[in-house]
Amino acid sequence: MKTAGLGPVGVALNVSADNAHLAEAAELEALGYSAVWLPGGDIDSLGRVGDLLAATTSVRVGTAVIPPDVYDADAVVTAYARFERDHPGRFLAGFGSPQRARQLALLGGYLDRLDAAEEPVPRRRRLLAALGPRKLALARDRGAGAVPLLVTPGYTAWARRILGEEATLVVYQLAVGDTDAARARRTARKPTLRGLTGVGGYPENMRRMGFTAEQIATLDDALVDALIGWGDDAAIAARVGEHLEAGADHVVLGVLHDGDQPGPAELARGLAASGVLGEQSPSGRQ
Repeated sequence: MKTAGLGPVGVALNVSADNAHLAEAAELEALGYSAVWLPGGDIDSLGRVGDLLAATTSVRVGTAVIPPDVYDADAVVTAYARFERDHPGRFLAGFGSPQRARQLALLGGYLDRLDAAEEPVPRRRRLLAALGPRKLALARDRGAGAVPLLVTPGYTAWARRILGEEATLVVYQLAVGDTDAARARRTARKPTLRGLTGVGGYPENMRRMGFTAEQIATLDDALVDALIGWGDDAAIAARVGEHLEAGADHVVLGVLHDGDQPGPAELARGLAASGVLGEQSPSGRQ
């Protein structure tokens, strides 16, 4: 079940107190990006999605991801109906529970409630955060597809085989716009990688991708380089291209930055100038 209109690359925007992210969203739309995203940690209100929709005219707005233990199904159904009325066809709901097998039944029940609502959130407009094979299968069978985080292009190819050709595969790629290796890796490691390697399924999936327990514990350079895209615009565009080549339909850039490293909008400007928006996979995915 392909999700139309995503294009090859989207950018995750960080909510700012002065609402600068709304102007950034409008700028990215003007640059040619066809999707912007809200990271899960920035969704302190579902109204944030509505703000982004109102600040733009045609760009798709996705969530990566809405946590079901924070927003119950009724709240999401109500918000979806409002967004669909005011901005039809533009909201893509990404959902994610902790990356643990025992959460599958709870997530399935949540999806049941979305389906049973008087105005349901349709399957074609929802993605699931997924890493392991069982959750990928759930994303394939109960949603439009999956949105995995902290994965390699090799994983992308593996996930595509599980999802099949009809599902949407959105890869959330963390990136640092810095050519200084030590500085880029330092930005990636703390707090982001250090925090995520302590969360349920992430270290398990790293082992699935071939990393050793020592690499995961120490966050060695090889692991950081495999999971985080860093460098100049060309290097980050190349990482995007690797995921598209491996089977991704869309790559979301989650930009990590510290000091004078570029934030999401600045990095997105450089990538647009580099031609990354024209990238697509040989199979024609966009």
